[in-house]
Amino acid sequence: NMKTTLIIMAAGIGSRFGGGIKQLAKMGPNGEIIMDYSIYDAKEAGFDKVVFIIRKDIEKEFKEVIGNRIQNYMDVEYVFQDINDLPEGFTCPEGRTKPWGTGQAVLCAKSVVDTPYVIINADDYYGKEAFVKLHDFLVEHAKMGKEFDMGMAGFILKNTLSENGTVTRGVCKVDDNNLLKEVYETTGIKAEGDKIVCDNPEVEAWAKPESNVSMNMWAGYPDFLDYLEKDFSTFLSNISDNPMKKEYLLPNIVAELLREDRINVKVLETHDKWFGVTYAEDKEYVQNAFKQLIENGVYPEKLWK
Repeated sequence: NMKTTLIIMAAGIGSRFGGGIKQLAKMGPNGEIIMDYSIYDAKEAGFDKVVFIIRKDIEKEFKEVIGNRIQNYMDVEYVFQDINDLPEGFTCPEGRTKPWGTGQAVLCAKSVVDTPYVIINADDYYGKEAFVKLHDFLVEHAKMGKEFDMGMAGFILKNTLSENGTVTRGVCKVDDNNLLKEVYETTGIKAEGDKIVCDNPEVEAWAKPESNVSMNMWAGYPDFLDYLEKDFSTFLSNISDNPMKKEYLLPNIVAELLREDRINVKVLETHDKWFGVTYAEDKEYVQNAFKQLIENGVYPEKLWK
């Protein structure tokens, strides 16, 4: 029975929970937050450990809101994303406050992850199907003939839109073998009738409501974490053009490996409806969505018995 780990990127969570931090808003009938449902789905799919990537300054509140509850059901580890946690020979540019991004977040977890894993955002609801598909992909681990193998949950674009404004998504080009060709980080996406409109005219020309998008849900192996360690140093050597803002982001890292023809990324299409709190008005929508899922028997009313 292969061990697998769920890595949750939660370092972007604000520090004042009392101030209504959207990622920790109570969504379920007993105060469950979106993350509870993701962890529940992951456990059901076969994951046996959760690694929370957080900031040190929110550790106490984070444990009170979710961590302490989860450790009764899963192995739990905490790692801390820190702007000053850099490879030997590098220091944070004077005056920089912006975190280094999702690539560095995942790299923080390297010391506690020695199994295949799935990476998710803390504040996105992904649905059950993606966890099952990615878990099964990891366990079967069919080598695909390149240096790196990864999986990605391919959400259907129209299932990831918000009724309250435009969204940013990684719109994907996928080949006939369901392998990822390219990811286009695209802003300003919304549907107008059967047409997708967005800020990028090139993407708008081919994107369809049925196109696959990445929601930062990746499946990988420890070898990719080893690669991140080397690659992050390379990234830091090349930030002089924008030292205050340049970010080390998972989609860009994968895109670069695709360009170098060093990786196969299997796109595992999922038909569940994504939801998250992009806009304040989304909160009520998400609460109603969970209510509906519970009424439909997808989740028990009391998630953690």
